[in-house]
Amino acid sequence: MTATHGISVDVRTPDGVADAYLTSPADGGAHPGVLVIQDGFGLRPSLRALADRIAAGGYTVLLPNAYYRHGPAPVIELPDFIDPAQRPEIFQQVFPMIRDLTPELWRSDTGAYLDWLAASPQVTAGKAGVTGYCMGARLAVLTAAMFPDRVAAAAGFHGGPLVTDTADSPHRSVGNITGELYFAHAGEDDHMTAEHIGAFDKALADAGVRHRTEVYAGAHHGFTQADTSAYEPEAAERHYRELLALFDRTLRP
Repeated sequence: MTATHGISVDVRTPDGVADAYLTSPADGGAHPGVLVIQDGFGLRPSLRALADRIAAGGYTVLLPNAYYRHGPAPVIELPDFIDPAQRPEIFQQVFPMIRDLTPELWRSDTGAYLDWLAASPQVTAGKAGVTGYCMGARLAVLTAAMFPDRVAAAAGFHGGPLVTDTADSPHRSVGNITGELYFAHAGEDDHMTAEHIGAFDKALADAGVRHRTEVYAGAHHGFTQADTSAYEPEAAERHYRELLALFDRTLRP
């Protein structure tokens, strides 16, 4: 594995300052930029480790605290091991913050995140890659649709909801996407049923978006998150392989 170097950074947005984690290969050179979008539990050590793993593939990775309007990370107190069945109050704390992060606010924030990456001397010129987890997968779709001229590839893992009845459902925005998409759904996930997956795939196909979607059979919602009860090592390793393959073919000359 390539050695990486990570630091805490601040990213100024139109609404304030987002605390973030920046990690890249320790060679001191410039590398393609990647934006990692958190899951619902927020910026924490396990997500920093995930960002390091992506950086080890040869990328400069920015992982912002999407909840920065509610305070610096950790915004809520989290146990070292998250088992929602044992700690249901965690969801009661994070759901209001998830609802507060509207598409309009996300557009504003993501513009700042992409600007920050583009201005960093640690990032090569060119479009960025995006990957998101759980709620972050939904935001990854929106990012690719909102900034088609700045996003070369977007990925999402155990995401949801990607298909809803609302006007701002992510699947309704995909007509703007010009980059390549990869989405991996958990086989055991009420957030993305077979019907939802079918509707999402149809929207991508109808829009002519280059994409591949897969269902990781037997995996549960959250399978990439190493500090949760949903973590599944084999599915997580598959996610890294597919994600780095996507970025390698889209972000490198």
